[in-house]
Parts: sequence; C-alpha cells; structure tokens
Amino acid sequence: MARVKGGTVTRRRRKKVLKLARGYFGSKHALFKTAKQQVMKSLSYAYRDRRQRKRDFRRLWITRINAAARMNGLSYNKLMYGLKQAGVNINRKMLADLAVNDQKAFTELANLAKGKVNA
Repeated sequence: MARVKGGTVTRRRRKKVLKLARGYFGSKHALFKTAKQQVMKSLSYAYRDRRQRKRDFRRLWITRINAAARMNGLSYNKLMYGLKQAGVNINRKMLADLAVNDQKAFTELANLAKGKVNA
C-alpha cells in the first residue's frame, strides 16, 4: 500500500490557526508554534472574560445605585431591602439606568424604600 502524506490536512490546520492569529505582534502572527500558543491563550482569556463582563457590569450598576441612594439619604443595602419589603421587583440594571437618566423616578423609589425601612 502506498504511503499517504498528510500535507493538505496539516496545511489546513496551520492556516486555520494563523488566520486566528492575524494582528498579533511579532512572531505570534507568523510562526505556527508561537501563534498556536497565543491563540490558545487568547481563547482562554475570551472564555474567562465573557463571564467576567457580567460581574463587572453588576459592580458598575451597584456603584451607580449606591451613589444615587446616598444622594437620597439611604445606603445601597437599605434601599434594596426597602424595595424588597415594598414588593418592588426591579433589577439592578434598570435601577442603575434610572439613577443615571431619571433621578426623579429614582427619588420616588428611594422614598418608597425609605418608608418601608423606617416603618
């Protein structure tokens, strides 16, 4: 039986890796070995940071809500506790949006929460 060389398969695999490595600095976009290492590292960063982004946004929303709550004489946890007691079911993303773009509506929610916390 004749020997089969795997040239086309190897070339296709290498081209796929080098295509993913386009734009990398130095030999990382040109040499297969370094490009493969960098692509693997980059893909692991991408996987990790897709989860990290959710945490970062939640932290940002909480910071914005806390700042607006303190302007209304409440702390973040008292505001959230008061809203829960009042039966207001609004998520942090929407609360942060109200805190930034509609202070009047946020103040109404804060007063509602303040009434439930003090009662």
